[in-house]
Amino acid sequence: MEKGMIIFVPVGKSIVIEDSTGTENELQFYKLDLTVAEVKEDTSNCMNRRDTTEHHRFLKGIDIQGSLSLIELNYSPWSSCLEPLAQILRQQTACDWLEQWEVQLRFQEWFRILLRQSDPETEEPNDRVRLQSSIRYIHEYYNQAITVDDLAADIRLTRASYTRQFKESTGKLPLDYVNAVRLERSKQLLQLTDDRLHDIAQNVGFNNEYYFGRRFKQYAGISPGLYRRHHRQDARVFAPYLEDFVLALGVRPMLQYSHRSWGRQHYLGLEDVPEFDVTQLDAGFNETNVPEFIMLNGGYERWNLERFEQVAPTFYVDHQGEDWRSILKSTADVLGKVSRVQDVIGDYEEKAQEAKKRLARVMRGQTVAFLRISASEIILYGNQYGYVGPVLYQDLGLTPHVRVQQWVSQNRRVGIGLKQLCQLEADHLFITFDKADSGHPGEERKLLQRDEWKRIPAVKSGHVYEVDFMTWMNYGVLSHGKKIDDILRFMA
Repeated sequence: MEKGMIIFVPVGKSIVIEDSTGTENELQFYKLDLTVAEVKEDTSNCMNRRDTTEHHRFLKGIDIQGSLSLIELNYSPWSSCLEPLAQILRQQTACDWLEQWEVQLRFQEWFRILLRQSDPETEEPNDRVRLQSSIRYIHEYYNQAITVDDLAADIRLTRASYTRQFKESTGKLPLDYVNAVRLERSKQLLQLTDDRLHDIAQNVGFNNEYYFGRRFKQYAGISPGLYRRHHRQDARVFAPYLEDFVLALGVRPMLQYSHRSWGRQHYLGLEDVPEFDVTQLDAGFNETNVPEFIMLNGGYERWNLERFEQVAPTFYVDHQGEDWRSILKSTADVLGKVSRVQDVIGDYEEKAQEAKKRLARVMRGQTVAFLRISASEIILYGNQYGYVGPVLYQDLGLTPHVRVQQWVSQNRRVGIGLKQLCQLEADHLFITFDKADSGHPGEERKLLQRDEWKRIPAVKSGHVYEVDFMTWMNYGVLSHGKKIDDILRFMA
């Protein structure tokens, strides 16, 4: 016999077991005696008959009197075979009826899997099938000690091949995936129980509470304790540039960001919420508006906002703005509002689908472009990325003008000159004005007086639509909903 072998011995057979390696190493094995119990079958119980089908199919060809040769069985992964056997062995002298029942349940589950994997009608699984079996094993036994070497050996792959195939299938390295499963389970326990962090760490497979806390913060962005508190009560949150997401989840921020030139996000309706001017790089909080929790996006360095890490726990959003659904989910996770995410996303997608149908009836292939105009430059936004492209051209199915695709390509935006502006012959043009570079009020609108502007087809036909700067220069779900409202108001 070799490691991992399971032999089914028909009754009456005499066998001698020895190590096939030829060494004198101690051979360790489990021996299980299967005895037949007289059980009166309940013919009315369909579930009972169905559960024994695999057993009968496997045993139907075995001569109980023992004229057949030994049968080798398979169980994978091997570590999941050993664990229940070890538990059965530890409990074999159980006297309490509940413990005896536990032994029977463990054995029956083990034997069911053994028969299923050894079914002669089942083909030898390929690497992909075996890898999926390994992934299922991780989800079932995540709270036990797991190594990449054991996982690879259980499905008969080298460590390198297993790691490569696992990364291709899941996008993660094996141990990163194991830790992600453990940490997702720990989130549930933090929400649903009052267990100590030490106990939760142990329950999900971390032996060290400190290590668990460090990995949890790396994974979730906040500490386990803060995560639990946010799921029990609303936090006083400061989330500059992310107020849209916070408000969409039903949490009212305690402060809202504002900009010296751009103003604040009026479309959010936060008139009673105090403003925080991010352009004042040394601005701080006063005694009445100190936040309990801070959320920052990728622009925090520009405004020196990382200095507030010493004021309150800080969560950094690392998703790209176009992936607003992931930003919403991350925000909901750290604020304890996960239950609201699908409703928010579902409402937006339903709104977008209805708008798309309405626009298709009136647009009939007419082209669209979007410009951001300031005193110093004209910016054309693309059709795949940026604040507006995914909404205009993907969610609503509008047709970008050919120059949008040619000039912007894979970028979010590109600056264009007056010569290029004259080539922008889109049927419809959306514009917004950026006041940041204006030396005096209205300087950003000087382009409208130039002959080049007046010769543009959309201008001549009256199909130019001015929209609010802060509403359209934002990635939030509420912002995107307002964009749809504007588009329908102008075009449908």
